[in-house]
Amino acid sequence: MSYGTNIAAACRKAAESGDRVFRGENPRDLPFQNPTTFELVINLKTAKALGITLPQSILERADEVIE
Repeated sequence: MSYGTNIAAACRKAAESGDRVFRGENPRDLPFQNPTTFELVINLKTAKALGITLPQSILERADEVIE
């Protein structure tokens, strides 16, 4: 099970900041951006191998379930 930032969204934010620098903005004038998109990924195959049973309510909240 993993809960963390969405890597694709973080890369898009980094590209936007890079674009602003290449267009002439000073990097120190750019605002610090915290991640805004998080995702929960559950690997059921590993959970079953470890003998862990997850409640249905957690599986329903997951953004991705790997079977």
